Amino acid sequence: MKNWKQVRADFPILDRKIEGKPLIYLDNAATSQKPLQVINALKNYYENYNSNIHRGLHTMSEEATLAYEGARERIARFIDAASEREIIFTRNATEAINIVVESWGKHNIQAGDEIVITAMEHHSNFVPWQKLAEDKGAKLVYIELAEDGNLDYQMAERLITNRTKIVAVTQMSNVMGTVVDLQKLGSLAHLNGAKFLVDGAQGVPHLPTSVRESDCDFLVFSLHKMLGPTGVGVLYGKEELLDLMPPMLYGGDMISSVTREKTTVNELPWKFEAGTPNIADVIASGVAIDYLLALGMENVRAHELDLTRHAMDLMLKLPSIKIYGPQNPELKGGVISFNYEGVHPHDMGQILNESGIAIRAGHHCCQPLMKTLGVMGTARASFYIYNTKEEIDFFVEALIKAEKVLNYVACR
Repeated sequence: MKNWKQVRADFPILDRKIEGKPLIYLDNAATSQKPLQVINALKNYYENYNSNIHRGLHTMSEEATLAYEGARERIARFIDAASEREIIFTRNATEAINIVVESWGKHNIQAGDEIVITAMEHHSNFVPWQKLAEDKGAKLVYIELAEDGNLDYQMAERLITNRTKIVAVTQMSNVMGTVVDLQKLGSLAHLNGAKFLVDGAQGVPHLPTSVRESDCDFLVFSLHKMLGPTGVGVLYGKEELLDLMPPMLYGGDMISSVTREKTTVNELPWKFEAGTPNIADVIASGVAIDYLLALGMENVRAHELDLTRHAMDLMLKLPSIKIYGPQNPELKGGVISFNYEGVHPHDMGQILNESGIAIRAGHHCCQPLMKTLGVMGTARASFYIYNTKEEIDFFVEALIKAEKVLNYVACR
């Protein structure tokens, strides 16, 4: 087992104080902190081989190209892709979903077709499909939640039919931490001739992920949630599908040849990567992948499960608290959404900040799910590799103090 307290030494931001108190960062579902190895990779690129890629013949361009394409190769291995040709760099997971909607959806979804999503999707895996359905006269179909906060898989079996053209689901809920059975939904999709897209923005940073095991046709995720810089996302797609999809943007590296009469697009993966890409951040993202591989994703999952069990054990003893989603830590990731009776989540977030604790409060870009839960928003604590049980103890103590303070203010 890894020494997780030793891991913390790689994250300089964790030495910061907020309101005079040591930072306890529990907003990892929004973005993760970055280790020195990633920060130094960015610095090294700009100090030593800052150059554009692919087109240059000089030494620095070749070095940058090797580092950039090396990151693509490592990401392919990380998710068990068959080839680095199946890895497309984007700005974020949201853009990756929109590429699938624009380049695959608009050419394959027709009037009367059905697009199946779940009731707990992030807006990024909701709004693009909603708009496509409106434009095409298709139907958006929702797999609802069971009473325990998991997906209703019996409903999924009824809803995924030969009218379904794509099933697009989260790997792990960013609100409740619910982990989805991808193999079950992927099998249902393919059995009915539909494609299968996985939004891995929350799952890939925390769970061992194999695109060949899930047999997904598309997978999207963002590197900033898994120790990398902002501005880098990934679209994985099966090569035979990506080959058939037209580019969404034109110019730069996505071109193979241009004449006055005709433009020929480049081969995969570059046909989807128009213009100068985010070179430095992609290279640093490769270093983030190396960091996670060195830890081992099975170990990452085990550590977060240990933290989640500890947090749930303590929080479920608080009489005024309501936790949303699965109560069994084995069925969820390191995400706990909660509310105190009579306390607005924004007030809770502000009070905890005075104790140096960073959480998220609001609707978490999941307004349809909030309506299903019957709330305007929740407070959310989310864990990662550098968090400790001692931090969770302090967090729960701060929750108890916050409730007393807010209830006292309310009474006055």
